Amino acid sequence: MDKEHATQVSHSPWSPFHHATFTVIWIATLVSNIGGWMYSSASAWLMTSLDSDPLMVSFVQVATTLPMVLFALPAGALADIVDKRRFLIYAEVFIAVVSILFAALVWFHVVNPISLLLCTFLIEAGSAATAPAWQSVVPQLVPRPELPAAIAMNSVGINVSRAVGPALSGLVMAAFGIAAPFWVNGVSNLGVIGALLRWRSAHQGSPLPAERFLGALRTGVRYSRNNRQLRATLRRAVGFFLFASCYWALLPLVARDQVGGGAPFYGILLGAIGASAIGGAFALPWLKATLGPNRIVAAGSIGTAVAMVLYGIAHDPVTALAASVIAGVCWVAVLSTLNVSAQLALPEWVRGRGLAIYVTVFFGALTLGSAVWGQVARIGSVPIAHFLAAAGSLLAIPLTWRWKLQTGAQVDLTPSMHWPTPVLNQHIESDAGPVLVTVEYKINETDREAFLRAVDLLSHERGRDGAYAWGVFEDAAEPGRFLETFLVESWIEHLRQHGRVTNADRVLQEHIHRLLKIPPTTTHLIAAQRRAE
Repeated sequence: MDKEHATQVSHSPWSPFHHATFTVIWIATLVSNIGGWMYSSASAWLMTSLDSDPLMVSFVQVATTLPMVLFALPAGALADIVDKRRFLIYAEVFIAVVSILFAALVWFHVVNPISLLLCTFLIEAGSAATAPAWQSVVPQLVPRPELPAAIAMNSVGINVSRAVGPALSGLVMAAFGIAAPFWVNGVSNLGVIGALLRWRSAHQGSPLPAERFLGALRTGVRYSRNNRQLRATLRRAVGFFLFASCYWALLPLVARDQVGGGAPFYGILLGAIGASAIGGAFALPWLKATLGPNRIVAAGSIGTAVAMVLYGIAHDPVTALAASVIAGVCWVAVLSTLNVSAQLALPEWVRGRGLAIYVTVFFGALTLGSAVWGQVARIGSVPIAHFLAAAGSLLAIPLTWRWKLQTGAQVDLTPSMHWPTPVLNQHIESDAGPVLVTVEYKINETDREAFLRAVDLLSHERGRDGAYAWGVFEDAAEPGRFLETFLVESWIEHLRQHGRVTNADRVLQEHIHRLLKIPPTTTHLIAAQRRAE
């Protein structure tokens, strides 16, 4: 294959389907997501029958999103330290069991608002457990150049299910009763479980022992705090999802109270969002080339504001459908762009935890926004909530503009493996520590400011890779002599640092070395312990 053709394939939206495992899992998750959207639309509509209070209706969205806030980060830590495939199988089985039990409650007419919210919470807790693992396995299914296309195709799958699921839910409810969509959802996960049982991952883990759970959590949070690219993505996500949550939370009331439609019309509105999102996903390569990721998010925020104004004034089906079409295109454009930015900001070893933090922020904004806009609608009205959310969406654009999103061209996050193995003259236990690492630098006085600027950037690399304390000190007696120090929790954690250093980090370190008069000197000091007598 020549280079030009290879480039065309890598940029084709269909290229991920050249990989059989991706295709099988994509189809299975599509079926599962259709069942999930049937459940989502049916449960929201069921709540309007059980209790039509706007706050209670919005609590369905809260019960859907809150588990992501509570459980995504622990799930991300697990995804990085256990076998992802096995973890996904267990979680998908849990989701299937709870879904079938809830379908039985509805079938026997013993469901009430509390049991509806509780079962929704449990099902979404299972989804929260799988979300970081599902996102972090995508790079194992396709080559890195095809990662944006794979993420876009996953968005297409989600939005196909969003288009089909709600409409199918309305038809199934009309034909077979309110319990039918919940039964469909209960069995829809079986295909995903089968696809996971079929898949055999070729990913090779680290030769070092797996991280412990609490240590993995601390390391993940520390990494995210020191990753400026990920922090920028998180801030842009809050600026969008906090306000876009309004129409998701209040859409059942728009369909029922403003337009005067029934469950089928609510399904049509959700289907219109999903159908337009599919078209938006296929337009993403052109939008990315024309606007770039930052302008795509800004344009999506403006379009979402327009959609919410239309929802606010909608008293006829045409206006509500127009709002749904605009909302769907903007949703997929922003969601896919932010997702790609988060993926590209993370190396493999911490991908699950980093994406878990992204998912936590994403759903945290949706949860908070849903509760806030439900209360605003309760105090004022549904249109007032939409108008205020639209104004907030517009205001967020200039407030978050300085934080730029990732395109994939900025950094190479593959492991460099250029750190030499530490020279030892004694055996060191894996859990010995903390470990103090010192690096001595000698520079020319004329390079002092350039060195300090570069070493400040290096401090973030040390923190991302496991150091919990860092400092740089200047010798008062010898000009140009500096000592960098950082602390790591244990010897095994320092050895893990060696495998976490990326090619982007190597470029920075080589820049610092060019400022030195002689090569740096590194020492390793371990907390002294008294020997047993």
